[in-house]
Amino acid sequence: MHGSSAPPRRSDRPGGPSNQLLRALSAPDYASVVPQLTRVSLSAGELLSKSHARPRHVYFPETAVLSLIIDMEDGGAVEAATVGNEGMAGLSATLGDGTMSSRCLAQIAGDAQRIPVAVLVQAIVDRPALDALLRRYTQAFINQLAQSVACNRLHTIDQRCARWLLMTHDRVGGGDTFDLTQEFLSYMLGVRREGVSAASRVLQRLGVIQYRRGHISILDRPALERAACECYAETRDEYAQLYR
Repeated sequence: MHGSSAPPRRSDRPGGPSNQLLRALSAPDYASVVPQLTRVSLSAGELLSKSHARPRHVYFPETAVLSLIIDMEDGGAVEAATVGNEGMAGLSATLGDGTMSSRCLAQIAGDAQRIPVAVLVQAIVDRPALDALLRRYTQAFINQLAQSVACNRLHTIDQRCARWLLMTHDRVGGGDTFDLTQEFLSYMLGVRREGVSAASRVLQRLGVIQYRRGHISILDRPALERAACECYAETRDEYAQLYR
């Protein structure tokens, strides 16, 4: 599922970065990494790093939404986590041996900032405030994983679908319509496509969303929030606390 990307270009900072993690850096810390940041345009389905391999870059999504996917021996796959403009993908590069059991791909096409792993690791060593911020982000990310485990075990497919759509809506950078196939959504929810179809029909009958040929439109955001479980608000508030 490799996609073709537009040529990368060096990051600038008119109005500041749109990635919240980069925006939370102090001016000196941001200045220390910005020369090595490159903005790239990612295609839907583009593979950014393989499972059980050390990533070459860390990605800070802006309008792109990234997904960490666990592949099973029987060919099945399920999403472990979603990363949008609230965070970074490649967190493992700053921890331990730098590998993860998941592969990372672009779930929703868009822009991201990327930086070579070695550059970021050295910046963490040199700049204690950057290290402290990434540690706080790591805690929020772990809490997101824990919340997702509980959600997948305890809540209905309809609720989980509403939660996932809300999280994606928050991350796509404006607009109420985004591209998403049922196959991709089945990865996100860890269910067969039939289950995704049933959940989307429920939400469409309620007038909350519209789904046509791989395009999802959010028609009634407040109603979608009511249809979701409490896990959406828990995760949203966790990241809001991080950047407060």
